[in-house]
Amino acid sequence: MKITHVEVHPIDVPPADPPFSWRRGLSGSAPTGDGAVLRIGTDEGAEGVAVFARPGAAVTLRDLVDRVFRDELVGADPYQREWLWHRVWELDRIHELPLPTLGLIDIALWDLAARVQGQPVWQLLGGFRDAIPAYASTTTFATTEEFLDVADQCLALGYRGIKLHAWGDARRDAALCQALRDHVGPDVPLMYDGSAGFDLPDAIFLGKALAEADYLWYEEPMREFSISAYQRLAESVTVPLLVGETSDGAHMNSADFIRSGAATFGVRAGTTLRGGITGAMRTAHLADAFRLRAEVHGSDIPNHHLCMAISNTTYYESLVTSTTVVRERHVDDQGLVHAPTGPGIALPLDYGYGPELRAFVEQPR
Repeated sequence: MKITHVEVHPIDVPPADPPFSWRRGLSGSAPTGDGAVLRIGTDEGAEGVAVFARPGAAVTLRDLVDRVFRDELVGADPYQREWLWHRVWELDRIHELPLPTLGLIDIALWDLAARVQGQPVWQLLGGFRDAIPAYASTTTFATTEEFLDVADQCLALGYRGIKLHAWGDARRDAALCQALRDHVGPDVPLMYDGSAGFDLPDAIFLGKALAEADYLWYEEPMREFSISAYQRLAESVTVPLLVGETSDGAHMNSADFIRSGAATFGVRAGTTLRGGITGAMRTAHLADAFRLRAEVHGSDIPNHHLCMAISNTTYYESLVTSTTVVRERHVDDQGLVHAPTGPGIALPLDYGYGPELRAFVEQPR
């Protein structure tokens, strides 16, 4: 079997309604939807797809396919995923590929292989579970009272834990984290994501507050370029650190975080920022060798499959973007996410596709 065509299909991604915010200094939700699907086909009719749904996705992906990816892929064996994964990293050395594009080819090739086998990707990966608890991962709301009300709604809907994305003010965020702990009591798992908003002194201050409030993990308080800063943080706080989410390098970068002693809870694994499924699985196996967690980042469908395949992940991350909480459709009333059943990976149900892609779209439960 040989790859014969590599296509880019622009798609409509509905903007968030209502729009949402992140911490100060970061852009909020995009005002208009934009996305693209990478479609890889073969001489035997087997095909696989991967979705790219970030601002500018269609223009970016078409340029990369026309200028770099198509020449690399046409004529290649689609089952040689390891070889092609390495080739993408070689190409990155010259082209400095946007981080979310490093795994798109890999995701499409895993989708293709699983469709040929008539299995969901998580089973092709070996499979570890058929359900996992979900936590509610907030966007940033205006007041403490809004955060507490959202937490109440999430717990009533069945979510098994709450993760805060707050304002990016160390003292205000620390007060919010303590208020949430006081509000929900000692038994609800709580997590905090700093979205890389702090320097080391403020990260230490906030980390000590999180430890006092018994938070399960402390995620990405600083940009991840300085592993030595994270090492200093780990030496200064007792709240467990979850690291290695956005910095380039997949398992290679994660290895240095672990070796430094900074990954006291674990590392991030996910298809979007860790080099697709292959990069995420390498990261998870590396962490497992050190008896650390590899927490799957993001609630898109490839990461849904990863949650079912990785033994050392704890939760599915489900984004909550409004003060009126609507439970994500993949999460049931017990706060569980169940394994996909269809072949391949599947494209998200709620995007706008042309007829040529509808056979790849997930089926509603």
